[in-house]
Amino acid sequence: MSTLTQAQPATSDGAPTRLISLPLALTFLAEFTSLTSFFLLLSVMPMLAAAAGAGSSGAGLITGSLLLGTVAAEAAAAAGIRRFGYRAMLAAGAVLLGAPTLALLPREPQAVMMVVSFVRGLGFGLCGVTIGALTATLLPPGRRGEGFGLLGVVSGVPAVVALPAGVWLAGHHLATAVAAMAAAAGLLPLAAIRWLPSRGGPHRTPPAARTRRAPGAALRLPLIFAAATIAAGVLDTFLPLAKEVPSNLCSAALLVAAITATLSRWQAGRHGDRHGHARLLIPALIAAALGMAAMMMLSSPVVIFASMVLFGAGFGVIENATFALLLEQLPEAKASTLWNLAYDAGYGAGPAVFGLFAARTGYPAAFALTGTLMLAVLPAARREQKAAASTARPA
Repeated sequence: MSTLTQAQPATSDGAPTRLISLPLALTFLAEFTSLTSFFLLLSVMPMLAAAAGAGSSGAGLITGSLLLGTVAAEAAAAAGIRRFGYRAMLAAGAVLLGAPTLALLPREPQAVMMVVSFVRGLGFGLCGVTIGALTATLLPPGRRGEGFGLLGVVSGVPAVVALPAGVWLAGHHLATAVAAMAAAAGLLPLAAIRWLPSRGGPHRTPPAARTRRAPGAALRLPLIFAAATIAAGVLDTFLPLAKEVPSNLCSAALLVAAITATLSRWQAGRHGDRHGHARLLIPALIAAALGMAAMMMLSSPVVIFASMVLFGAGFGVIENATFALLLEQLPEAKASTLWNLAYDAGYGAGPAVFGLFAARTGYPAAFALTGTLMLAVLPAARREQKAAASTARPA
């Protein structure tokens, strides 16, 4: 095992180190509320722009503004955390995510919606990186994988509940109520700030304890994760557009994928803490790639659901393992920054490239090609596994 994936630490009386503390519970709450704010309006704002006459291009600009703000904030978050601390950055993220939403309560033109989306993206990016780094400092090193798995459960609920709820409410002429709820949820983390550490939690990893790797080796993990998020972005964007898949079947299939990913992320964390996270990467990549490639048979509901289980299981494991391994090598803020950037860059770039292929080949063949391309990062996963083995030591 690597230096940070040993048996669970214990207290002086032999009991396992407690996982959940008050600051960690409040950090999880901040994750839940910030994601709830994000997902409530994720599909609603493009709907409002299109309804106001902006058309599909205007709706796309709304989402593009959100993503641009998110990536810009993530790129700067680590430096902000070093200078201002966790409390200040989480507070800034909450204000930027929640407060601009109030501008949507009256009907506004597209330009205002784009500005609101960009600013909310800034807030969401700051919240994501800060919460990820803060969580790492609050988890016992030997139980980090399990803790990230729990964070995955917390973050999975808003995607399953808040996203369709926002669309349903907006479809019933309650867009103003959705905006108000998104504002409140975005600002709620401010209530937890005083109980959170500012400069580092009790389990911050000292530099001497981090795994030493060759320069640039840490970039392998964001590359592996980005390959998975590219496929996830393709799946979420284009499966609902595939004519071969009825809408009810599509919704159920995406729900199965989300639930499977959440559960596998949790189980992967527990397993990785005990046996090492690097050894999970190759089987997870193969499972996710097979699930994606099997989507070429869109005419079979059984194949679709089996594909979603395979892809969701592999994606959840990759989510957890890449973050845990990054934290073995890098400071918490930098690790969280790279992981979040890989997520959003892959999720945003995947659909753009996929659309070019799908226009020529059709969706089934393009899904299969996406799964095949995921296997291109298998050599990086193999090198990561060998590097982890070379730095192992007996527990």
